Amino acid sequence: MAKYSVSQWIYGREPLEQSLDRLARYGYQGVELAGEPGELEPARVRRLLADRGLVASSICGLYPPKRDLSHPDGELRRWAVHYVKSCCELAAAVEAPTVIVVPSPVGRTAPVADARTELELAAESLREAGEHAAGLGVTLVIEALNRFETYLINKLEQAVELARRVGLPNVAVMADTFHMNIEEPSIAGSIRRAGDLIRHVHIADSNRESVGRGHIDFAEVLRALRDVGYDGWLTMEFLPPVSNPYLAADRQDREGVMDLYTGECIERLREIEANLGKSVNL
Repeated sequence: MAKYSVSQWIYGREPLEQSLDRLARYGYQGVELAGEPGELEPARVRRLLADRGLVASSICGLYPPKRDLSHPDGELRRWAVHYVKSCCELAAAVEAPTVIVVPSPVGRTAPVADARTELELAAESLREAGEHAAGLGVTLVIEALNRFETYLINKLEQAVELARRVGLPNVAVMADTFHMNIEEPSIAGSIRRAGDLIRHVHIADSNRESVGRGHIDFAEVLRALRDVGYDGWLTMEFLPPVSNPYLAADRQDREGVMDLYTGECIERLREIEANLGKSVNL
C-alpha cells in the first residue's frame, strides 16, 4: 500500500493543528510541511504529529523570486542556497527525509543570463546545498514546473539531467502529475525513463483539482511507479480552480473545498491501487 500525505501549503494560513486533524480524519499517514523554517518550531511540530499518529513526509520548498538558485547575481543565489540549507535543517529536526527544490523561481519564465549558464549555476547551488543535506541525512528532489510558472526545468528528463550534473547520491528528482500533464507526452513513459531517480511524487489532476476531477489516468501513473519500484510518498497538492496557485489557498471558501478534495483524493487513489492489486493477482 502507498503512503499518503498532503502538502501543507495548499491550506493557506490555516493553523497546522487544523490541517493535521483533517489528515488524520481521512486516514493519511503524513504531511508535507511548508518550507518556511522560521515559522515552524520543530519540537512543537513533532508533538503535534505524534499526537495524531502522523509523520513528516517531506518539506515543500517555496520559491518566490528572492529564492533563485540559478540567478547570475551571486548574492541572490547565496541567499537561495542558505534557504535550502535551512529547509534541510528543518527536515532533519522533524525527521522528514526529503526537501523539494525548484532551480528557478516561480514567476521567472525567461533567463536573466542564458539558459546554459543558469543551468550550471543551478547545479553549483544544488551541489552546495546537497552536500549540506547529506550531512543531515536528507535528500533533495528537483521538481520540474510547467513552462507557465518557470522556465529552466520544465520536464522530468531535464530534472534527471540536472540531478546527474550535480552528481550527489542524495540529489534526485520528483514527479508532479499536474505539471507533467502539461509538459510530458506520456506521464507514465517519463516516470519509467526516470526510474529509481524518482524519490517523491506530487498528485493533482490535470486541472490541479483532486483526483478524478480531470483527465489524468492515475491507474497508468500508479502502474508506472510500481514498475520502477517506487515505494515512497504520494503527496496530494490539489487546489481549487483559480489562476494563481499561491492565492488559491487563501480563498474564503477554502475550508469546504479543501476538506472535500482531501477526502476525495485518498479515497480514489486507494480504490485505483486496490484494483491494480487485483489485476496483478489475476
